Amino acid sequence: MAERTPETDTPASGAPAEAGLGDTRRMRGSNHTGMRQFNERIVLQAVRHHGALPKADLARMTHLSTQAVSIIVGRLIDDGLLLKQDRLRGRIGQPSVPLSLNPDGAYSIGIQVGRRSLQLVVVDFCGQLVERFDLRYAYPDPDTVLPGIAQGLAELRQRRGESWSRVVGIGLSAPLFLHQWADVMGGQAATALARWESVDLRARVQALTDLPVEFAKDTTAACVAELLQGHGQSISSYLYVFVGTFIGGALVLAGHIMGGERGNAGAIGSLPIRLEDGNNAPGQSPPQLLQLASGWQLEQAMIADGHDPFLLQQAAIMDPAYARYVTPWLAQSSRALAMTVTSAAALLDLDAVVMDGAMAAPLMAVLLKDTQTAMAHYAFDGMHQPRLLMGKVGAHARALGAALLPLHSQFFPDKDIFLKRDLV
Repeated sequence: MAERTPETDTPASGAPAEAGLGDTRRMRGSNHTGMRQFNERIVLQAVRHHGALPKADLARMTHLSTQAVSIIVGRLIDDGLLLKQDRLRGRIGQPSVPLSLNPDGAYSIGIQVGRRSLQLVVVDFCGQLVERFDLRYAYPDPDTVLPGIAQGLAELRQRRGESWSRVVGIGLSAPLFLHQWADVMGGQAATALARWESVDLRARVQALTDLPVEFAKDTTAACVAELLQGHGQSISSYLYVFVGTFIGGALVLAGHIMGGERGNAGAIGSLPIRLEDGNNAPGQSPPQLLQLASGWQLEQAMIADGHDPFLLQQAAIMDPAYARYVTPWLAQSSRALAMTVTSAAALLDLDAVVMDGAMAAPLMAVLLKDTQTAMAHYAFDGMHQPRLLMGKVGAHARALGAALLPLHSQFFPDKDIFLKRDLV
């Protein structure tokens, strides 16, 4: 496969990594000299969005000349990125040959550092997960996480064998400001989490590999997966909510992830959920969403009675035996989320709110349903009430989204580079 390099520098922190991710469904290529790499990306993007396409359809969709498309397709086939499918017969004119992405054309690694577990995945050129490595822990101690990443990379490399040579990069995702959660998690976790303040996670991972490493905040990475492989393919503007050990979010407007100046746009976990009434103790603030709607509260209630917190990730959590933990958590979380959705709708004029999480799918389904019910208590006068939708990616969204970052930056168009949009 011919070498390709990103058209922008690899970012050093979470904020810039997702800035180029956008709605590329209405892109045009250019027939001018010097656009080879961009035009190749446009062709690959068209195939990724629409599936196998013959050259004539590619020329029509990209607004490139038939000759330009033919040359580009030839190069991409030679590079192993496109495959010829069986000829389509029965249409007017000569039989056409659809072209599809070659799953084995390139691979990418995603690393998700979570508060309860580490996950590494390998995805193919079509964005499908093909390998996975998991490591669970009670809390993310750097002395556990960093050796775990090294172990995971070594194991995945061994599993992939010769195909490892087609791995183009690593996407890394983690919560921002891990050290700031020391007070929340408490106990032994507090000491370990405090050590993250002096750890440059991206640099430490880069030291383990010759592959380029890109970083994104964990909820932003999950939103990347939803944008590229879920509701983002049909919905333009939405708030993305991910419910894990702590709840967080990301924001998509006009088909683009909004990172913000510090890469922290959509940080809904920090939203206050109650008015300050003057009765709080000194130094005490109204509760934030993360204190009311995170998996952490449910975990702690179960741990206090000797239950495994990882039950939250299993369908068994909905058994009647756990109702005394689950029912009050759902009531509190859904009310807090309903207020968050209403506030976000007033501020951002959203098409939808997409909710996903690391917890078991049946639990997430009930949380979404209860949130929808709680929203009925809020007035949406003077604003659009967004749809509340379940995410399409699921518990692996953060690791999958991280893995998609290198593929996107190296093979698919960046909105800031020569982008042309149809105005109709």
